[in-house]
Amino acid sequence: MTHNLLGPEPTLLPEHTAAQAALDAGNDPATVAAEHPDYSEAWASLAEKAFESGETVAAYAYARTGYHRGLDQLRRAGWKGFGPVPWSHRPNQGFLRALAVLGKAAGKIGETEEYDRCRTFLSDSDPAAAEATGLK
Repeated sequence: MTHNLLGPEPTLLPEHTAAQAALDAGNDPATVAAEHPDYSEAWASLAEKAFESGETVAAYAYARTGYHRGLDQLRRAGWKGFGPVPWSHRPNQGFLRALAVLGKAAGKIGETEEYDRCRTFLSDSDPAAAEATGLK
């Protein structure tokens, strides 16, 4: 990701090592989300699994939770509502993955404006995130 020198600095979310270690060890994302409700990656994992299983409404709900938890953290990290959120920084990936599933689920239930908003937000955050999540 190239950085626009005239724009805001990239926002990097803090590490959430205990929750990340639990997911990496193969723990159930629902258990991780219950123990670490502010950890977007757990919500993104739940959303992705639900979406892949055809549970679109559940995917939408899980993704919306991960998205909002991530927005709260981005704001605490200094994000002003715009600017890069690099995919290459693992703690950002939970938020970006949740945003992608939110967009995909919105598209599936006919929420075209929400789908477009999520797709644009993801691409504006980092085009690599749009590529990695398949929401281009």
